[in-house]
Amino acid sequence: MKPLISVILPNYNELENLERGVLGIISAYFSTQVYGWEVIISDDGSTDESVKFIEHFIASYPGFRLVKNPHAGKPYALKAAIKIARGQYVLFTDMDQSTPIDQLDKLLPYTKDGFRIVIGSRGVRRRDSSLIRQLASVIFLLARKIFLLRSIKDTQCGFKLLETKLATKIFSRMRLFGRSNQVVGWKVTAYDVEMLYLAEKLEAEIQEVRVVWRDEDTSSDKRRNFIKESIEMFLEILRVSLNDMLGKYE
Repeated sequence: MKPLISVILPNYNELENLERGVLGIISAYFSTQVYGWEVIISDDGSTDESVKFIEHFIASYPGFRLVKNPHAGKPYALKAAIKIARGQYVLFTDMDQSTPIDQLDKLLPYTKDGFRIVIGSRGVRRRDSSLIRQLASVIFLLARKIFLLRSIKDTQCGFKLLETKLATKIFSRMRLFGRSNQVVGWKVTAYDVEMLYLAEKLEAEIQEVRVVWRDEDTSSDKRRNFIKESIEMFLEILRVSLNDMLGKYE
């Protein structure tokens, strides 16, 4: 039976999050669902022991599979998984499960109303989010609304449900992300903005849904400078706008 949902979990040095048992939690959730599903873990050239951990896990869980990629960034890992997804819809979710997998219950009903993309929204005030992180988020939000996606409150939540055929079309048209770029280490980008902007250009209806979000990331190697990230993502927004003006998304 063809799955309804293909869950895509990007992995880059996520051993600490994996050791918390996130894959078991995801498996337990889907074991109670009546529809077909699969989980694709798309590795982004990890250098820790996470791939060995995943291989050991999936040996006992046939609904899970692993695809190994060279290190090229999260968007490329997502694209690689989309290519082999068998589900009618793909669900992007992060390994730390800051948005729990059971929040899919909130997104899935909107597909019956004709929405081809349903995205999670964390809200303005986020539990367990530091003041500096909230400030950086506000700066990014204000900058984005000047140029792109003015009707969307939260483009950066990692919990997104897309029709697989649409996701394939979007990622094939992305210019900044979704390609094999030179990437070193773990990095936050504004790939979501380019992805959602292309969805709008393809006239796909987007529904935004409030979801639970708590910062559950335990990875010690993800050193983040939220202000710097916001500035870099703002520049990426400008590049998306410029690409559009130059007709690169036509």
